[in-house]
Amino acid sequence: METKQSYGEFAAVYDELMTDIPYETYVELVMTATAGLRGKRILDIGCGTGLLSVQLAKQGADVTGIDLSADMLAVAEKRAQALSLPVKFVQQPMQQLAGVTGYDAAVIAIDSLNYLQEREEVLSTFRNIHAALVVGGTLLFDVHSTFKTDVIFMEGPFTFDNGRIAYIWETEEGEHPHSVYSELAFFIQEQNDAYRRFDEVHTQRTFPVHDYVNMLEEAGFSIERVFADWEDLAPDEESERIFFQVRK
Repeated sequence: METKQSYGEFAAVYDELMTDIPYETYVELVMTATAGLRGKRILDIGCGTGLLSVQLAKQGADVTGIDLSADMLAVAEKRAQALSLPVKFVQQPMQQLAGVTGYDAAVIAIDSLNYLQEREEVLSTFRNIHAALVVGGTLLFDVHSTFKTDVIFMEGPFTFDNGRIAYIWETEEGEHPHSVYSELAFFIQEQNDAYRRFDEVHTQRTFPVHDYVNMLEEAGFSIERVFADWEDLAPDEESERIFFQVRK
């Protein structure tokens, strides 16, 4: 996950909040798109704490994780080392991706791309990934639908409490079309049973499907398939997560 701020304390609780994400399904999607992972060079862009990176590496892929947050990457490096997996991690903003070439595939998972606010940033990201891939290389990513940003996120505030971590998540419309501004207050239980609070601010933006298609084609990609909500089905007006599989 990528944002313009340091995640700081959020990195320590991130994994507990992502337990409902089917990373194994993402691995299967990448495996299908690349006709197998063993020996393939994979870029995991917006890799966060490396949850997907290590799963790809377990399947024999040569993985490089890219993220803006040093705090997230510190967790990712410890995770890979604990599993004796040779994953390389690089701190870099995705829209300024540089110094990476010859990759068979790139992944931008779990709406990380939505942290970019401007169309030119998204287009720059696509162009840089195109340059990083070999001919025939694949890009797979997912984004929030406009229905999710414009309708579902506006149904907040949202709350969560698993006994150790609790949060209150308040949302409102962002500055740009199809964007959401979020303020989150986290409460973490300490060993003395007292709760420590810290706050995060996040802004995400998405674009209609046809806008992403236009940007991808402008960057030089061919569209292979567009599907929704972890299923091999075309997006509809109430889809929440849109997936794109494209090829150089």
